[in-house]
Amino acid sequence: MGSRARARRAAAVLGFTGLLCAVLGAVMIVVVPTLIKQQVLKNVRIDPSSLSFNMWKEIPVPFYLSIYFFDIVNPDAILLGEKPQVQERGPYVYREFRHKSNITFNDNDTVSFLEYRSFQFQPDKSHGLESDYIVMPNILVLAAAMMMENKPMSLKLIMTLAFSTLGERAFMNRTVGEIMWGYEDPLIHLINKYLPNMFPFKGKFGLFAELNNSDSGLFTVFTGVKDFSRIHLVDKWNGLSKVNFWHSDQCNMINGTSGQMWAPFMTPETSLEFYSPEACRSMTLIYKESGTFEGIPTYRFVAPSTLFANGSVYPPNQGFCPCLDSGIQNISTCRFNAPLFLSHPHFYNADPMLAEAVLGLHPNQEEHSLFLDVHPVTGIPMNCSVKLQLSLYIKAIKGIGQTAKIQPVVLPLVWFEESGAMEGEPLQTFYTQLVLMPSVLHYAQYVLLALGCVLLLIPIIHQIRSQPRCSGGQTLSRVARLADRACFPKAFLSGEGHPLPRSPDLQVLTAVGLTTLLFAFRTLKKRVNLLSLAAVSTIN
Repeated sequence: MGSRARARRAAAVLGFTGLLCAVLGAVMIVVVPTLIKQQVLKNVRIDPSSLSFNMWKEIPVPFYLSIYFFDIVNPDAILLGEKPQVQERGPYVYREFRHKSNITFNDNDTVSFLEYRSFQFQPDKSHGLESDYIVMPNILVLAAAMMMENKPMSLKLIMTLAFSTLGERAFMNRTVGEIMWGYEDPLIHLINKYLPNMFPFKGKFGLFAELNNSDSGLFTVFTGVKDFSRIHLVDKWNGLSKVNFWHSDQCNMINGTSGQMWAPFMTPETSLEFYSPEACRSMTLIYKESGTFEGIPTYRFVAPSTLFANGSVYPPNQGFCPCLDSGIQNISTCRFNAPLFLSHPHFYNADPMLAEAVLGLHPNQEEHSLFLDVHPVTGIPMNCSVKLQLSLYIKAIKGIGQTAKIQPVVLPLVWFEESGAMEGEPLQTFYTQLVLMPSVLHYAQYVLLALGCVLLLIPIIHQIRSQPRCSGGQTLSRVARLADRACFPKAFLSGEGHPLPRSPDLQVLTAVGLTTLLFAFRTLKKRVNLLSLAAVSTIN
């Protein structure tokens, strides 16, 4: 009798332990996803108390700007009307440093800030030095010539004389550093003297001069503290809720975020919208595929084929016209009316005629497409590579001798890649807090539930085995009645209609155990069904 009592107590203890584990596991299945969501909502908003605030304020990701120049091989032949030939030079790599200042929290759930950028040349990552010489179109001369196309012939002749006096030619040979960060040109002083509003710059002229040690404009974005549905969305840029560069309200809209963080809990139907001051417009990227970055699950977003399509191919882009061939965007209205065009490098994803018009171009998806890898739960980018090309439309202008017999062509000047990937301590912290710990909790809840179910079987088996031996049919009948009474604990506890000995502690535990097992199996079935539906929707 003593050994039987000890066995009964051991079975009861194990069963009680199993009950606790099963209940804890079931509660975690219900509660943990909600807790994780609440913590994410709390920590991705723009608030000094959130975990991501310092990451938003001082971006820990090392960014690099890689520049590729199109060196003109045959400048003299171009002046005679021949097809241009270019040779890609680079990359010339710069480390990009970003920090936010003038951070001001407003009463309408927004925060305003200026983000400053500076660049440092990285010789060890570059294929060349800033002292390398590059033959390029003289943007000032050719842009000014295009602006004079419809002016009186007398003005054109005066400009030709001025160009000759100053020694200006259609093509120039300058160093990488000069092209990037600026060079003195007497033409700038002449134009600013007689046409003071023609160019926005007063001193040196360089393709990236206005980006170094400067800000990208005053952004005002929603913090998500009061209204989470608008988190990170741009409210105003430089005090404007829309720009006036383009010819339609849709193209002038400032949509999406400032391009650094997005709303959490993304799905494959989510798109990435952001406003780019450099492109003077909002852009939208679309979901391509899911993947991982250093063990962190990500969604990859890429540019749609319509991003730079002209109005005839994609009517919503009509507001960006006047357009040339599809695949390049005219940005002259936001770049001092110079005939500059934005596109993917080497005219990737553009009308093939553009690449065929210039020898030395080889567009391909692997080298010239852009992407952003974003952690879908938090909306924080893990890895990005944004690649764009700047080109100049040139042609002979009657009356301006420097343009000679240049045939109309969109000539690539430079393409650049802005890239960054989370690494080091920020990556490890991100992985631990947002991937590892949720995964541990996710698996722990099912381990506890399974362990609890196994332990709960012990008192049930002990209860059955402790009964007098009987035929197989009677045993099965009793098991069936036992399971049935588990659904009706009152009748079970009273012992009515059942010949088993009355052991209240063990019988109660057995009844609760069977009920818990039933609940556990139903919970698991529901979770499996949800996971199956999620998998099917992802595949579709």
